Amino acid sequence: MKRALVGLVALMMAIPAMAAAQPDGGRPGRDLTVMTYNIHHGAGVDAVLDLERIAALIEQNGADIVGLQEVDRHWSERSKWVDQPAWFAKRLKMHYAYAANLDLPPLNPGEPRRQYGTAILSKYPIKDFTNTLLPRYPAGEQRGLAVATVKVRGAELRFANTHLTHNNNAERLEQAQKVVELLGTSEQATMLVGDLNARPDTPEMKLMTDVLADTWVEVGVGPGYTIEASSPTARIDYLLHSPQLVPLKAEVPVSLASDHLPVVASFTLR
Repeated sequence: MKRALVGLVALMMAIPAMAAAQPDGGRPGRDLTVMTYNIHHGAGVDAVLDLERIAALIEQNGADIVGLQEVDRHWSERSKWVDQPAWFAKRLKMHYAYAANLDLPPLNPGEPRRQYGTAILSKYPIKDFTNTLLPRYPAGEQRGLAVATVKVRGAELRFANTHLTHNNNAERLEQAQKVVELLGTSEQATMLVGDLNARPDTPEMKLMTDVLADTWVEVGVGPGYTIEASSPTARIDYLLHSPQLVPLKAEVPVSLASDHLPVVASFTLR
């Protein structure tokens, strides 16, 4: 009887703590760390190709899901013909999906196709994946919106990764309009990450942040500059999110592993 009474008291004491850990009407919150990183095909500010230092940076920051841009897959000698998304997935023990926005035939019959684009790495299973090509002007480089459905401890997260054009404002605005159209106003928890090649006060960013919140504005400290990595003066890399994700903190880790700096943030997914 005494043992049962002690157990009942312990349970009653635990109930408030359990409730505090379950925001939004008792639904459990899920902590999640996200990173976006333009890796410049693995070449750092020192022009040295080194995937390991990028992998170590991802590991050190505890990223659960990562959106990478400028990722090579058997592309050329500049990246030693390596299948970079597969390399990162194996090194970090993560699931991955790859979006080839440039897709060229091999130099020699029987070799893999030469591809360049974006990648998503995830500690959690990727259920679905699509890549939609974005508007491209005749002189522009093809860009795309990669979207994965990630299963995060029982909850689904729509995770989108993109890299908008860098040298044509009108083209980039059309791409942003297409991104907003594709993502729509779904009730599904959504995160859009990437190198958007636009400063926060531009029309294309206003278009996207009217739909998805800018994490850095909410919880970042300082200017959040991400380019150029050796002496950054502009913020063009973003983590945008829907209301189902509550941002806790954000930072721009210092690294010379690419010409960009990464952005990493932690959230509670409700």
